[in-house]
Amino acid sequence: MSDTPPLQPALSETRSQKLAARIREKALALGFDAIGFCPAHLGPEVRTRLTDFLVQGYHGEMGWLADRADQRAHPQALWPEARSVIALGLSYTPEGDALATLRKPECGNISVYARHRDYHDLIKGMLKHLAQFVVKEGRDALNVSAQSQHATDTPQVKVFVDTAPVAEKPLAAQAGLGWQGKHTNLVSRTQGSWLFLGEIYTTLDLPPSPPSGGSCGSCTRCLTACPTQAFPEPYKMDARRCISYLTIEHAGPIPLALRPAIGTHIYGCDDCLAVCPWNRFAQVSRQIKLQPRPDLIAPELATLSQLDDAAFRQMFSGSPIKRIGRNRFIRNVLIAIGNSKQPALLPHAQTLTSDADPIVAEAAQWATTRLMDQQA
Repeated sequence: MSDTPPLQPALSETRSQKLAARIREKALALGFDAIGFCPAHLGPEVRTRLTDFLVQGYHGEMGWLADRADQRAHPQALWPEARSVIALGLSYTPEGDALATLRKPECGNISVYARHRDYHDLIKGMLKHLAQFVVKEGRDALNVSAQSQHATDTPQVKVFVDTAPVAEKPLAAQAGLGWQGKHTNLVSRTQGSWLFLGEIYTTLDLPPSPPSGGSCGSCTRCLTACPTQAFPEPYKMDARRCISYLTIEHAGPIPLALRPAIGTHIYGCDDCLAVCPWNRFAQVSRQIKLQPRPDLIAPELATLSQLDDAAFRQMFSGSPIKRIGRNRFIRNVLIAIGNSKQPALLPHAQTLTSDADPIVAEAAQWATTRLMDQQA
């Protein structure tokens, strides 16, 4: 890649460090739990891992991962003017056992991150507030007037939260927030595996943060906890076997061989995250807007199975679950019913065998057969 011409004069080391300190203080005041800085480029190993992931077909139906792989592996391919990345983390550590619902076979298990309002909206709002602060403080550090008409004088920023080709986990690791664990997610010394991530790309030169320290060591709890064996080896995941992928991203019928292992997960999965030993250092999320909705902690499968499209949209308004639509969600509910070993749920499965959606109807027939076989 060619060298990017500077958009504004580089800050002195002293000013750069003072600016980073002010940004850190503001980020924590806004409610973020972790912040770090790194250059807007990633090492070749990130591209190598991504290429291997795609060549192996581990991305399944997530074609968007392949379509913009260059921008994901190279931040400056997404925005050539970027010099630094501000990586932010927001804890969503749950209170109590995140997997408790799995011990209630009559209930569906929803991933912790989806038991409240859509985190994208919350974090993006926080990022925009911080980005405005970065621009203002950056102007002051560069002695640039707010009325300056020259784009080359004014610091520029772009915010991202899981909605663009951004390598969030490698950038967060490079910025000192933690490291990518054997389950491929970020692990933090202070927040364990429960961190939402967001980024601010900026044209400012900011001092890189030191490495966080910590490692997975010889621990393999996350790998052995996976019900569908989605990890072919440590630090590699085959999304096609991941329950989160199957219940959220996968649009068609769920492969028959994987259905029994899904259990009563109906949206996402926290099994590999919840068993991480580093979670013992995490404090319950302090964000009121991330407190779980009571009706989504352990929703009854019988009630969920009766949702039509209008009722589904009403129940999950403002929730990330709404994105997958009623039919895919009911498909998941029926897989859970088939795995529940609850004879009382048989009529609910039978009713849906004539559903207008063929994927729902097939899942209902599978659940009906499975429950009847268990009874026999």
